[in-house]
Amino acid sequence: MHAIRVASAALLSAGALALAAAPVAVAGNITPFGFGVEPEIVDPGDTVTLRVDRAGGGCKGHAQVSSPVFDTVTIPPKKAKATAVVDWDARPGAVYQVAFTCDGVTGTAPLTIASDRPVPLPTPVPVEPEHPRGVHAGEGGSFAGLDAGQLGLGALIVAGALGAAYRRYRRPSPEDGA
Repeated sequence: MHAIRVASAALLSAGALALAAAPVAVAGNITPFGFGVEPEIVDPGDTVTLRVDRAGGGCKGHAQVSSPVFDTVTIPPKKAKATAVVDWDARPGAVYQVAFTCDGVTGTAPLTIASDRPVPLPTPVPVEPEHPRGVHAGEGGSFAGLDAGQLGLGALIVAGALGAAYRRYRRPSPEDGA
């Protein structure tokens, strides 16, 4: 009983430790303001919308948005959006970080450059059925195809086996004196 209590305490402690450490793992990109890049996947030369959420009061001043694939953009106070044009020499398939800095706090969001190769869809392959007629269902259960003679023979065999077993266990042993 003591081992169960110790194991329970150990599991609860490990779970609490894991939950306590979880926020530390994601704390690298927490800012007092929201931000985003729309759309997140673009082609070179496309225009992206850069968004800063100012509703909570976390970003009151100018917001600077920068990335290796477009010129730095400034979103003025009381504005929530701006646009930028992705450079034509952005590498297809690459993921670039877009940095949003406001009131001395910086957060990043990914911007993926679409691959120049279209991804082909798989061609459906027709499947030929192994048994074209389907299964034989609805033939009356486990007694389908049996006649009265076969049922009688099976009952006789089962009864004979039960009789032999009864006689064997009821036979007097040599120690009984019989």
